[in-house]
Amino acid sequence: MEALLPLITQVIAGAVGGNLASGALKQVAISTVARTIAGAIGGIGGGILLTMFGGEAQLTGLIADGIGGLIGGGILSTIVGAVVAKAR
Repeated sequence: MEALLPLITQVIAGAVGGNLASGALKQVAISTVARTIAGAIGGIGGGILLTMFGGEAQLTGLIADGIGGLIGGGILSTIVGAVVAKAR
């Protein structure tokens, strides 16, 4: 269970970050389901990257997973929204 907790934190934080970013940027807004899925995937990637490249602070733990998830989810959701908007 300890191995799943960071992953769950990243998925939830990524979904929240994806929804916040897409909601704030109306021009690249996509459906709620799509931005939640994109945010969750981005949250996993962002959490892993922040943990790997945390710098001198060596960010670890659930807080780092949450911050990485929020940022990664927001970025990936925005990218997906921009691609979808460009395709229309």
